[in-house]
Amino acid sequence: MSTTAAGGARAADSTPDSTNGHGHRHLGLALFVIATAQLMVVLDASIVNIAIPSIQTALDFTPTNLTWVINAYTLAFGGLLLLGGRAGDLFGRRRVFVIGVLLFTVASLLCGLAWSEASLISFRVLQGAGAAIAAPTALALITTTFPEGPPRNRAFAVYAAMSGAGAAVGLIAGGLLTDLLDWRWVFFVNVPIGLLIAWAAPRVLGESSPKTGRIDFAGAITGTVGLTVLVYGITRAGNPATGWGDSITLLCFAAALVLLAVFLLIESRHGQPIMPLRLFAERNRSASYLVMLIVGAALFSMFYFISLFVQGILQYSPVRAGLAFLPFTAGIVIGAGFASQLAPRQPPRVIAGVGLALSTVGLFLYTRLDAGSSYVSDLLIPMLIISIGMGLAFVSFTLTAVSGVAEHESGIASGLLNTMQQIGGSLGLAVLATIAASTTTTRFPQADAVGAQQQAFARQTPGVEAPDPALLGQAADALTHGYATAFGVGAAMMLASLILTLVLINAPKQAPVDTPQVHVG
Repeated sequence: MSTTAAGGARAADSTPDSTNGHGHRHLGLALFVIATAQLMVVLDASIVNIAIPSIQTALDFTPTNLTWVINAYTLAFGGLLLLGGRAGDLFGRRRVFVIGVLLFTVASLLCGLAWSEASLISFRVLQGAGAAIAAPTALALITTTFPEGPPRNRAFAVYAAMSGAGAAVGLIAGGLLTDLLDWRWVFFVNVPIGLLIAWAAPRVLGESSPKTGRIDFAGAITGTVGLTVLVYGITRAGNPATGWGDSITLLCFAAALVLLAVFLLIESRHGQPIMPLRLFAERNRSASYLVMLIVGAALFSMFYFISLFVQGILQYSPVRAGLAFLPFTAGIVIGAGFASQLAPRQPPRVIAGVGLALSTVGLFLYTRLDAGSSYVSDLLIPMLIISIGMGLAFVSFTLTAVSGVAEHESGIASGLLNTMQQIGGSLGLAVLATIAASTTTTRFPQADAVGAQQQAFARQTPGVEAPDPALLGQAADALTHGYATAFGVGAAMMLASLILTLVLINAPKQAPVDTPQVHVG
């Protein structure tokens, strides 16, 4: 799941371009195109989470490699997000938006046609790159297409609503498509939508004037590859056949260290860096980025493990699993609403601190999960606590991240917050999935094989026999113990983020700018 927080009209340059055609564009159709594109990108993360168990069975994913179905997308999305926004500024936002949508659409088709672990992971990287190009330009196109005032404010409100609805729509759609058709349709569904958007965009959206400047390709490549190698090293370390002392694992960590060091060197010397290091000079802002990195690490794993738990242990159908997550979306909206009301009266440290404390408690409650847990008492209540807490925290960190930033850099500042959350999610999922897999294997080495057998049998896969009940019970106990252990580490991460927030952030009370956008996708 992803969370983007952007401060309304400050998320992009609010100065209209001379070529935007405000006077003659079909604003209703333009808003429909932009909002639909945003919905498609946001929806993709949650819709795939529900299909994870089916994908594992169909393509015979190993437990450690399964995380790459999520991480391949989020690493490419987070690593290239700022590059996509910069490309839109330089080459025209509408043109780059269409390119991003088409890349996302083609990659979605290829994902649906995937025949192996490697093919799906590769195509998910392309899909993440397409999303990274389309998402920031979609937001910027609102300022290009809509005149300042009520029309633009309404457009931002609809955009934010689509962002929030994306998670809920994805959860339900993912369940329905996986249950009634096949997991491949969670990707195929993007194809007609993407083609329609690419066709309509040049006809209803205004274009921005190209600007002079350079794109920091070297920074984008070294940063993204460095993070990818680091995540690969972590997942490889969690594989019993390799482990932490494996020579290739150690080589991955060394290569990641070198690449990330080179990335920082490039950013410090580049005239127009993809990640301006000066944004980290202000303590409140840099603390917000650090905390969001840790929060993302803890939060992404929750959706991943709960999806596996409700479908693998509780034997929920994909549709029922999707519905089981809907309270989280409602809680995010409630928490964000409270945060917006409290922002003018309480400093961000207080609001975010309460939110992170709630989320820490909620994740800790998940450590009590066992094979006999029920949805209402053991899943629903912690889910609501976590979601309300996250709604409070996300809005607070958004306001802190853009506070005091020059108008022309507010989009980069808020975009960098999202990048940190995406990267943190990838790193955290790799670490926590490794911990869960190691714990499970220690408790019952055959757990994953028996669990996969049950998944295949439950979906009536031809040639798969019913698993032995005794082995099934041991496998369920071991898998749940692994998930609960990972949740314990996630709770510790969330507690660390709470402590850092209380110690490092001291920004004054702030009023929200327009409508803060918070979405879980």
